[in-house]
Amino acid sequence: MSEITAQRPPEPDWDTVTDEELIAYREAENRLRASPAARVITGDPEPAASIGWRQVSLPGRELPVRIHRPDGGGADLPFVLHVHGGGFVGTAVQSDWVNSHLAIRLPAVVVSVEHRLLAPGTTLAAAADDGWDVLRHVVEHAAEWGVDPARGAVFGESCGGLIGALAAIRAREAGLGLRAQVLVNPAADVTGTMFDHPSIERHADSPALSLPQLRLVQRLAVPPGTDARALSPLHADELGGLAPALVVVPTEDPVADHGRRYAERLRAAGTPARLTEYAGAGHAFLSMPGLAPQAGAARAEILDFLAAHL
Repeated sequence: MSEITAQRPPEPDWDTVTDEELIAYREAENRLRASPAARVITGDPEPAASIGWRQVSLPGRELPVRIHRPDGGGADLPFVLHVHGGGFVGTAVQSDWVNSHLAIRLPAVVVSVEHRLLAPGTTLAAAADDGWDVLRHVVEHAAEWGVDPARGAVFGESCGGLIGALAAIRAREAGLGLRAQVLVNPAADVTGTMFDHPSIERHADSPALSLPQLRLVQRLAVPPGTDARALSPLHADELGGLAPALVVVPTEDPVADHGRRYAERLRAAGTPARLTEYAGAGHAFLSMPGLAPQAGAARAEILDFLAAHL
């Protein structure tokens, strides 16, 4: 048994989990994901990257972000707004491997949003606002961040892919130009049709994302009275005129069809969209390079795509 397996908190029953059990599980799991022991799974960051936390002042709140930049800094670099995977659990630290690599190889400033996690009283709308508000803050304070506001991209994984896709849509509506969007195993639908995709049934018992976990995500994300369509990129009314997209889909993923259908909708609307499938990879594979050999190839593809557009 590995050290990280021994430390991992037991999963609660996702269908009956209480608020207290959910918070306790999240705190224990995120402590582990942010620990040195987790690096055997999440990967070692690029040693030449400068990585640190910063508090961002947003309307009505302070939000932590994790910044990756080339060691020694530099001005007028492109920037990548990253949103980590996980709806009710997750931390930006789990994505240090990919983000530090992008920061050095592009080079660019990568800002990873520690968005509010889903919980009773904290819906997906709050997490989506976090992604959009940080993106807008970076653009409006570009000199302070040392970035070129005209060379920006969004990059999200899983629930973060949904948040990134929504940010790209809001950027178009606000006239904020983005050069690219990268969506990795995105959950693009939280409406009543969320579970009506063949991949959901085919991979319902996926070890990285199970059907009971997806049900919990939907319950927390869009409680009664919430407009689920407004938070589902797959059901957006207009997907034309968006930044070119790279949609990365692991084939052994319950939400694989979310990514496939979203890429189709982007193309149909005239937005350039490349769909790449990684055979045998499961959900969240990009944040687990120690377990998923496909992560290296996906990271290289993301780097090439962003370099071509930034």
